[in-house]
Amino acid sequence: MKERLDLQEYSTHIDLALEAKELAEAGGSGPIPGILSDFSEDNGIKVTRLEVQNEQGSKAIGKMPGHYVTFEVPELRKGDSGLQDRVATALAQEFASFLQRIGIDKKANVLIVGLGNWNVTPDALGPLVVENVMVTRHYFELMPDQVAPGYRSVSAVAPGVLGITGIESSEIVQGIVERSKPDIIVAIDALASKALERVNTTIQIADTGIHPGSGIGNKRRGLTKEILGVPVIAIGVPTVVYASTIVNNSIDLVREHLKRHTSNTNFGLLDSVDEQERLQLVREALGPLGHDLLVTPKEIDQFIEDIANIIASGLNAGLHDAVDSSNVAAYTH
Repeated sequence: MKERLDLQEYSTHIDLALEAKELAEAGGSGPIPGILSDFSEDNGIKVTRLEVQNEQGSKAIGKMPGHYVTFEVPELRKGDSGLQDRVATALAQEFASFLQRIGIDKKANVLIVGLGNWNVTPDALGPLVVENVMVTRHYFELMPDQVAPGYRSVSAVAPGVLGITGIESSEIVQGIVERSKPDIIVAIDALASKALERVNTTIQIADTGIHPGSGIGNKRRGLTKEILGVPVIAIGVPTVVYASTIVNNSIDLVREHLKRHTSNTNFGLLDSVDEQERLQLVREALGPLGHDLLVTPKEIDQFIEDIANIIASGLNAGLHDAVDSSNVAAYTH
């Protein structure tokens, strides 16, 4: 039996639990102990639900025990507003399920944290979501008798990044938590993917908190229940991919192209090395040269605006009963 790949070496570069599971499955055979998974697809929206049940499952895929839901929408880059509305509605429904599972009631105070650097487009997802969510805490504080039924107390902040503020995002959020006493935190961050097709087309929700910078190998103090004292739901979108991943994927594309146009089916080393070994070889070759760059599509400006609006719309509908989940896009500003 093929020995299952140890993901501890790779976990700092894998943000998506779905990709971590795929990588673990590629290194072994059969179901992964301690991991429950469910898959569904509806009209172009693929939803994968993973539950990491115990430490065995956590070690197998390098992710903390908890629930992970991934939306994959390959057509999302085409700018179809109808599809965007459907994704926002699906996101709202799944987010509401997370709140119910954690035990967050209708009167709970919610703090939305938009992580990332607003000066760097691929990293500006969090701040853009904060701009578009419906914040209401000030109404509850200043004029509670005038707040209509169906709304929840929501506050939002974009704490910036260490390079701008000189303060860890987690420390800023911890100070806010101590003063404003939220019952739950929703953290939004840009992620890194190992698959080109998932960049700007995938949304992950997790109830395990978040570790800013982990996907690019930049370990930072996380936003988790253990650190902040309240539950943390993380929402992330991969906006960048490693150059080594692009090179590795390109090797596969070239091999498939040659197979279609030549009778020679022997490609030597390309056939003898599996995908993960080849990726590691590419990283080792590019690393010393400083060329394992983080790459984003040239259309990232529009992509990031669209997906930030989708997430903000989904949060507005998931948090406020008064927001019509069938027309969530109308409630972003």
